[in-house]
Amino acid sequence: MTIRPKVLFFDVNEILLDLTSIKPIIANSLNGNQELLTIWFTTMLQYSLVTSASGQYFSFSDIGAATLQMIALNNGIVISELEAKTTITNAMQSLPAHPDVKPALTALKNNNYKLVAFTNSSKKGVKNQLENANLSLYFADVLSVEGVKKFKPFTDSYAWASKKIGIKPTESMLIAAHGWDVAGALWANWRAAFISRPGQQLYPLAKKPEFVKPDLLALSKALIKLT
Repeated sequence: MTIRPKVLFFDVNEILLDLTSIKPIIANSLNGNQELLTIWFTTMLQYSLVTSASGQYFSFSDIGAATLQMIALNNGIVISELEAKTTITNAMQSLPAHPDVKPALTALKNNNYKLVAFTNSSKKGVKNQLENANLSLYFADVLSVEGVKKFKPFTDSYAWASKKIGIKPTESMLIAAHGWDVAGALWANWRAAFISRPGQQLYPLAKKPEFVKPDLLALSKALIKLT
């Protein structure tokens, strides 16, 4: 397609914010075992889907804390609920932006794109994240799935987000660094762009996104060319 999407929806963690700094914080609660970080993050995503598939809703941070306790117990480590929640909150609230983020968002905004943050995190949590990373000024709106109480990549979440902003799914474009998020958006009849952050891959069984770029600056240049 050569037509500009009406709204660019940005996932937040990984695509905008660099998760590198959470590694020592989470690892410290797991007796320094950084190899458990990937297992914890994957388990957190798994149980967010289990929660939505079962018609339930808990905040992403609560699911993160619960799965941190699960991973810890599997490795003979006991973490209290309070300790787990405090660890997750401290880890996620002060993430820095990737170096390419501010120049790319500035270019897109200066070229009349409407930018919306769209995340599985709570609205309060993501607002704190964006403020702490000095990114709030770029976004016309901030959407959290707590408004629909279904986590991405459930189709209902994307449908709710486009309706909330007042546009059609086909006028919406998700920009993300997670293959599962891009796949969910495409299956929900959105457009999508994938940024190949280190360690991230597209899901081979899903549709191909419109753009696959190494960073947001490269994507912003391609988007600005659309008419």
